[in-house]
Amino acid sequence: MARDVRIQIAATADVHARLFPYDFVANQPARTSIANVHYMVQAMRSRDNHNLILLDNGDLLQGTPAAYYANFVQETDENLFSRVMNFMRYDAATIGNHDIETGPEVYNRLKDEFDFPWLGANVLDKESGEPYFTPYVIIERQRVRIAILGLTTTGVPNWLPPHLWEGLQFQDMAESARYWVDYISENEQPDAIVGLFHSGLGPLDPEPDDFPLENASGFIAKHVPGFDVIFTSHDHRTRVQTVINTRGNEVLVLGPGHFAENLALAELVFSRTSRRTFELNDVRAEIISAEKVVPSHPFIQAFEKDVQEVLEFAGKPVGKLSRSISSIESMFGSAPFTDLVHQVQLDLTGADISITAPLTLDQTIEAGTVYMRDFFRLYEFENYLYTMELSGQEILDHLEYSYGLWFNRMRNENDHLMNLHRDELGRVSPDRRGWRALRYAPYNFDSAAGVMYTVDVSRPAGSRVEIKGMEDGRPFEPGAMYRVAINSYRGSGGGGHLTRGAGISHHELTGRIVDTTEKDLRSYMIDYFREIGEYHPESRDNWQVIPEDWARKGREKDMPFLVP
Repeated sequence: MARDVRIQIAATADVHARLFPYDFVANQPARTSIANVHYMVQAMRSRDNHNLILLDNGDLLQGTPAAYYANFVQETDENLFSRVMNFMRYDAATIGNHDIETGPEVYNRLKDEFDFPWLGANVLDKESGEPYFTPYVIIERQRVRIAILGLTTTGVPNWLPPHLWEGLQFQDMAESARYWVDYISENEQPDAIVGLFHSGLGPLDPEPDDFPLENASGFIAKHVPGFDVIFTSHDHRTRVQTVINTRGNEVLVLGPGHFAENLALAELVFSRTSRRTFELNDVRAEIISAEKVVPSHPFIQAFEKDVQEVLEFAGKPVGKLSRSISSIESMFGSAPFTDLVHQVQLDLTGADISITAPLTLDQTIEAGTVYMRDFFRLYEFENYLYTMELSGQEILDHLEYSYGLWFNRMRNENDHLMNLHRDELGRVSPDRRGWRALRYAPYNFDSAAGVMYTVDVSRPAGSRVEIKGMEDGRPFEPGAMYRVAINSYRGSGGGGHLTRGAGISHHELTGRIVDTTEKDLRSYMIDYFREIGEYHPESRDNWQVIPEDWARKGREKDMPFLVP
């Protein structure tokens, strides 16, 4: 009988358009990219009997000027992403929520252009009830048959405007996994089943209130027997761990992290039991850093023209700033960085109130010429802009929820101001994902414009915000209805501010939308700068943290944790 058959399965995930070894926003070389991954993959494929299967686990199409240029500006016979992925010779990929966010014109085009199946077994066509994307694929190496089942997080309807996923339905991941594992086992009889899930690990044994699960990979690993390996993504975390399922079998769960920084590699070792049958007898895994290798020269050569085009696009001058603005200032009160976004939102919609968050912790746009790339610092995501009708009480509850995520309850002037991550001993530390010390990401920190208010951090969460009145001098009334400018992620329920905070059901949110923009908000910001020529940043000074002395000392105490 022949020797064991070893099959390597490598996966990228949450690449977010890091295609090239250049940071088009910072305008400098990048540490990692798909070009580095290509070097690693080519090295693996050069080995005798390599049996490599290359997968991607979603959120590929959004995140840098290269993505925006490829999907909405560049005119080519084939989209840049399909050309890159086909050049890499990916064997399969699962669609992610940010891939859906590019809109049907983009994802339908790529579905046709990819030389490999784009997976998503739980994304159904509403009319037919059948999977809109390919549910699974059988990949064969040396007669060993590996089933790859793709699933994606079900949160899309809660985060994205309906026109981006119109005609689609997102089935519960575990329900879909149970059906397809049984189907594949009965109809395909594979030698192994691999889950390619655009979903984080999440709780293995969730509470009833946790459902539906945004991150369901761990729950499926434990409660849906049949998987040998599950690749995770969406939560941007690296992991290699083993989950024991309800039948007592081991399931390897691994994730590569994000931004093409790593490859997650699983090696499956099969013993041949007959000429055509195999038995899986060992599974091993490792995370391989892409920082250890150079970008692939053939890759760079193949896409040299595209890199130059993206550089030219990102470097186009759009307008001017009379002084620098920094997002870190927005962590502590009304500040020009977020107030610029507020102003654009109010001008675009004519709304009474604007709500937005600093989408990043520490970005600075320097005074002087503002280039296209700077708008990816100012506004990272391709959100649309909604105008919604909300009551004064709902706005107040929304803000209370936001500031509960944002600020610590200060017991005295020596306490921390920010809501920081703490270890089991209560010490402030970076969170488990290796991010900065903030317990929650800054895109959860909604502030408002159009109203005057204070946030009292000496009080417990839920009773901190006092709205004094409207900025134009009118009284603010909890029972009155207001037109509110808010991004589509938040307006669709993302983050829970309107649902858990203001108590509006997901079903009701759609009926509160008065209007939505035709283009993403960043596009309108670019148009705004082109029209005014030069912008003079200033703070609205419409909200502040009190007690002021405590807030000032708390800021001084927290800054080293936020910006080391």
